[in-house]
Parts: sequence; C-alpha cells; structure tokens
Amino acid sequence: MTGETPALLKDILGPDALETIADAGAAATSRFDRAVFLSVASDGLDALSIMERVRHIADALRPALPDDYPAALDIIRAMAPHLRHGFQAMAVTEYIARQGLGDFDRSMAALADMTGFGTAEFAIRPFLAQDAPRALATMRQWTGSDDEHVRRLASEGARPRLPWAARVPALKADPTLASPILEALKADPSLYVRKSVANHLNDIARDRPDWLLARLAGWPQDDARTVWIVRHALRTLIKKGDPAALALIGVGHGAAVTARGFAVSPATVRLGDRITIAAELVSDAADAQRLVVDYRIHYARAGGKSAPKVFKLKTFELAAGQAVPLAIGQTIRDFSTRRHHPGRHEVELIVNGKTMATAAFELLPPD
Repeated sequence: MTGETPALLKDILGPDALETIADAGAAATSRFDRAVFLSVASDGLDALSIMERVRHIADALRPALPDDYPAALDIIRAMAPHLRHGFQAMAVTEYIARQGLGDFDRSMAALADMTGFGTAEFAIRPFLAQDAPRALATMRQWTGSDDEHVRRLASEGARPRLPWAARVPALKADPTLASPILEALKADPSLYVRKSVANHLNDIARDRPDWLLARLAGWPQDDARTVWIVRHALRTLIKKGDPAALALIGVGHGAAVTARGFAVSPATVRLGDRITIAAELVSDAADAQRLVVDYRIHYARAGGKSAPKVFKLKTFELAAGQAVPLAIGQTIRDFSTRRHHPGRHEVELIVNGKTMATAAFELLPPD
C-alpha cells in the first residue's frame, strides 16, 4: 500500500507502541528482557510497513523471552491484558504464529484466549495453512463458546479472502471448507459475530456464487439474525444485479418504475470537489415494490479505459403510483486504493439490478 493512509497506519506500531509492549512483558514477568526487546524491535522499524512491523515486533519478542516455548507462551498470554491497541495485540499473537506451529493445541488455545484483547485472526492463518482440517475442527468447537470474540475468530480467521492476510492454500482451493462453522453461527446473537459471518460468505460469493446461493436459499427466513446475515452476505452479488441473489432478499430483477431527471451536478469538477447524484423514481406498478437502488461510476483510467465501481444508494418500498426523490453526495478525492484520472466519468442508476438511466461528469486535470 502507498500514500498517506499507510504512513499513518504504520505509526500505530511506532516507538510508543514498543514501550507499551515492553511494559506489558515486564508486568507479566521478571523473565522478560525489556531492554533486549526494545533494542531489537527498534532496529530498522522506520522503514517497515504496518504488517511488516507486526512480524518484526513478533520476531523481536523471541530473544526477550525464555527459549522454552510453553514458558514463553505463558508470558505472552499474560501480556495481553496490558496491551492498549488491537495492532499491539496483533504483533504479540503473531509470535505464536511464528514460533508455535509445533505445539498446535497449546498455541490454538492461546489464540482463542488472547483474541478478546485485539484479534488473533491473522495469527491463526499459518495453523490453517499447515493443517486445515485440524485447525478447522478446533475452530468449529469455538462456535459454542460463550465469548463472542472466540466465536468471531472461528469465522473471521477462516475467511477465504481475509484482507491483509496470507491466503490459505486449502481455502483458496475450496472456499467452502469452513461451512460447518458458518452453519453453527448463522443465527448468532452477537452483531459482531454476524458481521464476520456475512463477510466470510461474501468472500465465498466471489469464487463460488452458485454454492453460496444454494446454501443461503436453504437457510430459515424466520429468524431476523439469519435474515440480516443473508442480506449482507449477498451484497456483492446484489451489486452485480444477480437475479437469484435479489430473489433471496425478496426483490425482483428489474422494476416497474420510471427514472426522471437523473443527473450529476456539477457536470464539471476538479479533484476535491463534491458531486450530487439525483433522480426521481416514479412507480408504474399497481402494487408496492421493494427497490434496491445503486449507482455505478465508471472511473476514467489512462489510455481511455474505465474502471466501474458500484455504490449503495437506497433500499425501500415504493408504493403504487408513488414518486420518490433520491439524492446522494460524493466527494471526488484520491484514496490509497483509488487514484482519479481526468476525463469523462459515466454514471449509471441501477434499480433491482438493471440500469434505468445514465449521466456523466467531467473531471478536469489539476491546475
């Protein structure tokens, strides 16, 4: 990653974080060598990205801890309550990922114990890569935990496309391997857990959409918690206008509506300006309709190419004969994941998966 945001991110694991981790080790035991940790962890830190810092700090813990892994692990577990930020916990649990693969049961138990202090979703990936069936069986047991953090780890840690995390070969080959975990959590009482389950299913949608649609079609629709997961799990397919995905949330493919006055204003902008996308939808039906309204911006790229991206606008019930104005604003600015190029940007208004109207705006080059 490049740009301003990653630079800010990596500073989360800067000198102050090292001091906090060192203090946590000293608070856990007199056997923790604070000076050695700070010396090794500080060396070369400035040049590293956020995830490189996670691994670097984990490696710096090794010379500060006893050589005996079980003894070191006890100290690592005792450090967790003294940490102040999720990335600090990530760096400490990464020690387990890098040193504990040979002590599977003890290491997995430690990750479950520590996940509530930050996260262990990244540290669990090497265990999945080493022995996916064994790791998934343990994680399936975690779905019965009273701790929502442990239940979430069962889902989040096994996501096929977990952001920033290394891909697990077994999950890349078959993204559905963790389905018993998802089945166990499909009506979880915790929104924290349900979000993870929905994100996990959305990962699967990118590679196995037919499997996902068939599985979700069999889930009960009489539990609001399950319904919530299904709606959020289908978001990528819904943005693509997939008829089967729309049907699962009670929406037809297309709608009996007329789009009036669809426009982007102002029509000419510069980077940093704000546009407004607006239209009026008028019902042409004799009955109420459930509408999922999105818009797609075709971002101009070099060489006359474009890159489309779909954004949510609104989901609502449109009564027979009703007219509803819609509007949304968006600032045209660069992100670490998106750089804007001057040129014409086409915009589509999408209702229930079908394009109803088009407009455009022109992004001018910098002065």
